[in-house]
Amino acid sequence: MLKAIVVGASGYTGAELAQFLTRHPSIELSGLYVSEGSLDKGKNISELYGSLRGLVDLPLQPLGVSGIQSACQGIDIVILATAHEVSHDLAPLFLAENTVVFDLSGAFRVQSSGFYDKYYGFSHQYPDLLDKAVYGLAEWNAEQVKETDLIAVPGCYTTASLTALKPLFNAGLIKEGIKPTINATSGVSGAGRKASVVSSFCEVSLQPYGVFTHRHKPEIDQHLGTEVVFTPHLGNFKRGILASINVVLNEGVTLEQVNQAYQDAYADKPIVRLMDGTLPALKNVVGTPFCDLGWAVEGQDLVVFSAIDNLLKGASSQAMQCINLRFGFDITTSIL
Repeated sequence: MLKAIVVGASGYTGAELAQFLTRHPSIELSGLYVSEGSLDKGKNISELYGSLRGLVDLPLQPLGVSGIQSACQGIDIVILATAHEVSHDLAPLFLAENTVVFDLSGAFRVQSSGFYDKYYGFSHQYPDLLDKAVYGLAEWNAEQVKETDLIAVPGCYTTASLTALKPLFNAGLIKEGIKPTINATSGVSGAGRKASVVSSFCEVSLQPYGVFTHRHKPEIDQHLGTEVVFTPHLGNFKRGILASINVVLNEGVTLEQVNQAYQDAYADKPIVRLMDGTLPALKNVVGTPFCDLGWAVEGQDLVVFSAIDNLLKGASSQAMQCINLRFGFDITTSIL
């Protein structure tokens, strides 16, 4: 039986992870941790999330750097559901304790140290770990995930976008010189649990943000292999992401070729559902680990629609897919 801990467990993704780990037949959830300054320390996680009462009744223990070695005794898996700069500082310490680290932050997603100065506001101090980290886009990097001890779980917007675009790009169907255009809307849970005027129910309105500056844009560029135009939007709903993506196809590309590219990529991937004659809707993916893809073609114009739950396929359930891959379990274990 493997043993796992979650650091940053009081947030939305931490709560989802606690539930997935608890019902995993081959993993024991051995501890939930928060920062020493957290107002939630000492509370039971089910006090924060009533849906976990009777399912996950573990305390949120405070954890500082001095306590990492003790927290890692007998532990195989560490999941960091922490802020980017916190994960940057903690991941090397947990790796030094011979654990496998799954990081849900952006601290190790992009193999360019200068990227972090520009988009995250801190200088990356571990270029060797950036080189070692594997990007945990589960349907595409399964073999690499199996061979590393540091998995950088993708961002939610990037998961929705890359899942939609990679089959087209890899099949050579996208016209060179014309950037795919991604318009994606996320529920406010993507901003995290901490109270903010921006994500207050009374203040939220459907609106764009981070135009040309959002950090997921260069993440998409790197892991797709070509530049995109990416515009995120904040929606006035709790959870889910719907991405609408406009692509110009090469001359002569047919709908049948597009269909085949998606079939080749995902026919044997149970978490990606290809819509047959219908288009994705958030109501069908919220609360599930699925990514639903649908598309329409007119001439050289292709519109792809990608729908996920931002807290699940966009974070915690994809982390569980990576854990299953890394340790040789069926990829759907505990999430379906």
